[in-house]
Amino acid sequence: MLWLVFAVVVVTMLAVDLGVFHRAAHAVRFKEALAWTLAWFTLAFLFMWGIYFSSGSDKALEFLTGYLIEWSLSVDNIFVFIVIFSYFAVPAAYHHKVLFWGILGAVIMRAILITAGVVMMQRVHWMIYIFGLFLIGTGARLFFQEAEIHPERNPVLRLARRFLPITSDYERDRFVVKKDGRWLATPLLVVLLVVETTDVVFAVDSVPAVLAITTDPFIVYTSNVFAILGLRALYFAVSGLMQIFSYLRFGLATILVFVGIKMTVSEFFVIPVQIALGTVASILLISIAASLFASRLENRKDQAPPDGTAPPGTTEQT
Repeated sequence: MLWLVFAVVVVTMLAVDLGVFHRAAHAVRFKEALAWTLAWFTLAFLFMWGIYFSSGSDKALEFLTGYLIEWSLSVDNIFVFIVIFSYFAVPAAYHHKVLFWGILGAVIMRAILITAGVVMMQRVHWMIYIFGLFLIGTGARLFFQEAEIHPERNPVLRLARRFLPITSDYERDRFVVKKDGRWLATPLLVVLLVVETTDVVFAVDSVPAVLAITTDPFIVYTSNVFAILGLRALYFAVSGLMQIFSYLRFGLATILVFVGIKMTVSEFFVIPVQIALGTVASILLISIAASLFASRLENRKDQAPPDGTAPPGTTEQT
């Protein structure tokens, strides 16, 4: 029943999103994006309560923990989206369509990766240690070394440019066009392919992180899907503010290390899901608060008058 409810909610929301609110291509404004972000948050929490009443508090907490982990790790995708759209000079009106189909493809990809991960952990038990050490290493690398994004190095982009006939410019919001009797790809299709392959890379990190909380395929998949579907709206709400969250990277790295340790020691010491939820939420809130505080200090420093000059709004007395 929960699978059915989940499918109906997701399909209905996507149909309303694309068929009603975004039938015509347009630049998504802040208020619209914020409304959709709150809508996806609300749906995720309502779904959590549905799990609570049907499967108990433990499963509900597992969903909420997995959702927060996926959501926090998916926020990092926003940086990548910004770079990709900037690199390809994608008009703002076309961003929504690329992200809609890109994230729809990600939903299918996540299903494949989650199924493979659950099967491996159930049949080859020592894989839990491999996943745990992988998460710890990924978190440590993210903490000490900021990853640089180079869309031009994407192998799918290179293959597309080599084998696909591509138009020289965007053809409105279309992915393919027919000219002179043959079908041509547009640059927008290339952008979509780059977004899809980038998500696969992020999924390799995020899926094992949720498997550290639970191996229940339903909880892992639904928390993943709600997080990445809400990510699209969140992109339009905060894409212009991402430079503020300078410490978010360290928070994400700490979360990865924490869930990696949780997975690695699970055979000897079980960390309760309540503790895991509180830890993840605390790390996320602290990193966001630290980022906002640092940004505020930086703004004050930039607005401070140079030495030897009077503050703005005052006059010198002689």
